[in-house]
Amino acid sequence: METTHLIPSISAPAQRQRGVVLLIALIVLIAMTLAGLALWRSVDATNVIAGNLAFKESTLMSADRGLQAALVWLDGNRNALGDNNLAQGYTANTLTTDPDWYGTSVWSNAVDVGTDAAGNRVQYLIHRLCRTTGPYNGQDGTGVNNTCSTSLSKSPVTNATVGSSLQIGASVYQTNPSVYYRITTRVQGPRNTISIVQATVMVPV
Repeated sequence: METTHLIPSISAPAQRQRGVVLLIALIVLIAMTLAGLALWRSVDATNVIAGNLAFKESTLMSADRGLQAALVWLDGNRNALGDNNLAQGYTANTLTTDPDWYGTSVWSNAVDVGTDAAGNRVQYLIHRLCRTTGPYNGQDGTGVNNTCSTSLSKSPVTNATVGSSLQIGASVYQTNPSVYYRITTRVQGPRNTISIVQATVMVPV
């Protein structure tokens, strides 16, 4: 009598192992795809940020055009700085409160210097750092005494000898005072970039 021995089949476990490897490979592929997308988005965001910083730096450099144009106007109109000249963006007295410089209504009387080659539009406003209009050392039209920020201080008395050396009996060099003016420049560039730059300058009386 012959005895028959059955040999177990190994095809089912091998197929199950091949299925597990395929599943792991798909998971790794998905993870690599997600990592690649995240890296691409990170690089794209970095490029956008770098571009925005470059545009911002460009507007700051263009602000010098507005400051220079305002200085030229002040120097050429020294004899008429006691009165407002809103058509030229000039106010003979300081503001009681600072406005929102990013608002559009503030710049309705601003002087437009123009747009440069980089696409930056430059505007400026000038405010004399005085209490009211009229002469810097006089009164306005209603009799209000004016007070201005000048290079020569009236008090304390020890400041009366500003310009002399510390030597006893030294000569005192008297000079004409200079009045302070604040120039505010707005630059509008590409990608809605806006820069506000302020500078305080002195103009001799």
